[in-house]
Amino acid sequence: MIHPMDRLPLPLEGITVVAVEQAVAAPFATRQLADLGARVIKVERIDGGDFARGYDTAAGGLASHFVWCNRGKESIALDLKDPRGLDAVRRLVADADVFVQNLAQGAAARLGLDAATLCAAHPRLVAVDISGYGASGPYADKRAYDMLVQCEAGLVSVTGTPEQPVKAGIPAADIAAAMYAFSGVLAALVRRGTTGRGGPVEVSMLESLAEWMGHPLHHAMHGGTPPARTGLAHAVIAPYDAYETGDGGRVLLSVQNDREWRRLAEQVMGRPELGTDPAFATNAARVENRRRTDELVGKALGALEADEALARLEGAGIACARLRDLHELAEHPQLAARERWRQVGSPVGPLRALLPPITMPGGDDARMGDVPALGQHTEALLRAVGMTDDRIAALRRDGVAA
Repeated sequence: MIHPMDRLPLPLEGITVVAVEQAVAAPFATRQLADLGARVIKVERIDGGDFARGYDTAAGGLASHFVWCNRGKESIALDLKDPRGLDAVRRLVADADVFVQNLAQGAAARLGLDAATLCAAHPRLVAVDISGYGASGPYADKRAYDMLVQCEAGLVSVTGTPEQPVKAGIPAADIAAAMYAFSGVLAALVRRGTTGRGGPVEVSMLESLAEWMGHPLHHAMHGGTPPARTGLAHAVIAPYDAYETGDGGRVLLSVQNDREWRRLAEQVMGRPELGTDPAFATNAARVENRRRTDELVGKALGALEADEALARLEGAGIACARLRDLHELAEHPQLAARERWRQVGSPVGPLRALLPPITMPGGDDARMGDVPALGQHTEALLRAVGMTDDRIAALRRDGVAA
C-alpha cells in the first residue's frame, strides 16, 4: 500500500514533446503522452491550424475530433514555409525529448523535420514519422485517409452484412497508428534510459491496421477462406448475435460452448430439450442451422423486456450486453460508478471528457489539460526559445506567427 505522501508522479513528467501534427493519428498519439504528464507543444498552421479544427462544431462550437485528440497541449501557430517559422520549430526541438509528425509523405524531409535528420542532429531525441503506407514501396506517396486505409487493409471486407461491406464507425486506421506511435515512443524512451540514445520511430497506418486484422487475416491465409460478413453475428459461433426484446430494446448474447447452450435452452428459453437436440447440441450444428437457432432464441427473448432478458441471461451465466447508442454510453452506469468522467477547459468553456483507460493506482490522476485555442501559447513559447518581443512582433506582423 502506497502512503499518500509517497504518491508516484505521472510517468512522463519532465518529458517535452514537439508535434507537427494534424487530423487524428499523430494528435491522438501525443494526447496519450500529455495525459501521462508530458508537455506537448502542438505546432499548427497559421491559416486555421490543424484542419481537424474545422471538421464540425458539435462540441459547443468546437470540432469533436479536435476536442477528443488535443486536450492538454500548448498551441503555437507558425508558417513553416518561412525560414523564421522553421527556425522557431528547430529551437523547440533542440530542447525536446520527443518529436512527432504526420505531414504528407516527403513534406517533413523537405523541411528537415523527418526522424532520420532530427535524430542525426539530436542523438537523445525520439523522433516519430507517422505515414499512411510507410516511407518506401509503391504506395509510399499515395494519399492515405482513414477510410481509404480501412479498404486497403481489408477491414471493410469483413465488416457489414453479407450483402453490404461497410467501414468501421470509428477511424480505426488512425487510432491503430496512433496507439503504435504512442507505444513506440514509450519503448524508445525506455531504451534511451539504458543507452542514452533516442532514435527514429516509424509507424504506418496500413501496417498498424493490418496487424489488427490478425484473426481474419490468419483465418484466410491458413484456412483458405476469409470469415463471412455477418453483421452483428459471429462468423463461426452461434448463437452470437443481437436479438430484439419485447420493449424494442436489443440484447446481444454470446454462447461460447455447448454447456452454455444447454443452460440457455433450459433457464432462458424454457426449452430444455433443445440442449440435447442433435440439430442444436453442438456449435457446429448450431452454425449449420443458424437461421433456426436465431429464430428460437429471438422468439424467447422477444417475449421479454430488455431488463428481464438481461437478468435471465446473467442468472444463467450467459455473456450478454445491451446494445447502446452513444447517448446511453455517455450515461453508462459502469463509467459513472468508476468515476471516469472529468471536465476539461476549452475556448468555449468546460467540456466532459473520459479519463484515459490507463489507470495507475497509487499515482497522480491523468493530466487532462485544456483544449487550446489556435496559437494560444505562441508568444510564451517564442520567448522561451530566446526571441525578443520585437522579433515576435515582427513575426506576427509578417504573418509568420499567429
